[in-house]
Amino acid sequence: MHTESIIIESTKKTPRIHLERGKILITGRSIPENPSDFYEPLYRWVAKYVCECNSNTDVILGFEFINTMSIKWVFTILRELGKTIDLPCYLRIFWYYERGDEDMCDLGHIIRTLVRCPFRVIEVPDIEKHDFSFEKLSL
Repeated sequence: MHTESIIIESTKKTPRIHLERGKILITGRSIPENPSDFYEPLYRWVAKYVCECNSNTDVILGFEFINTMSIKWVFTILRELGKTIDLPCYLRIFWYYERGDEDMCDLGHIIRTLVRCPFRVIEVPDIEKHDFSFEKLSL
């Protein structure tokens, strides 16, 4: 038995979420009214996924804007995913930011220092229009 996929479309305040075996995508704006209500189910999915992990996993993060509590939740999720380091699978994280958004670039670099896996910070011309396709990933 494996963890069921989760797909949540973005809103004006919440990011697009796509969680499935081998692929985790969180993109858009993350300024939910109650970040715990939004991210707690995602965290539970990741915790279950880590226990069942038997495949490589790519994580794509691309935020137009993210508030402080959302940053905390994203880091908590990444830390949970980091437990796969000791398992027979491989974790890669791709942090996208829009050209000129130094705050988002800096945040990516800060988070990169806090996780123990391959982590790439990638500049794109327009975060809203970027194609976050898993097939194009490389470190």
